[in-house]
Amino acid sequence: MKVKYLFIGAIFLLMAYMVYNATSQPGIQDLKGNFQEVALYRNENNTGPITRIYAVTVEDTLWGEMKKYGDFMPHTKYGTTKVYFFKAGSMVPKELNPKEKDFEEKYHPIASYEKDGMGEVLFDI
Repeated sequence: MKVKYLFIGAIFLLMAYMVYNATSQPGIQDLKGNFQEVALYRNENNTGPITRIYAVTVEDTLWGEMKKYGDFMPHTKYGTTKVYFFKAGSMVPKELNPKEKDFEEKYHPIASYEKDGMGEVLFDI
């Protein structure tokens, strides 16, 4: 009888640990810099490569935090994810598009992050 209760208790502890571990993972909200997503573009193509482009404001030039932010963004195999970082309070595009330039030339990001179709990351300051 005691073995049965020990077994049930062990299963309960294991499940409690799994729930705690799943809910305590770091995320975007844990990064310094007060990141605010201003604009997003995602193509409608669900059968081929997915293109995602983000315009994000940040309060400080924390390069490491910006790279981590880009790493947290969703990415699809063979797709492309781009994140443009703008200083908070500066001019930021409200609309993005997947053309040669993702936004008008009057906007000047302080950094950009790109993950290509093969998963390679380019972080440009």
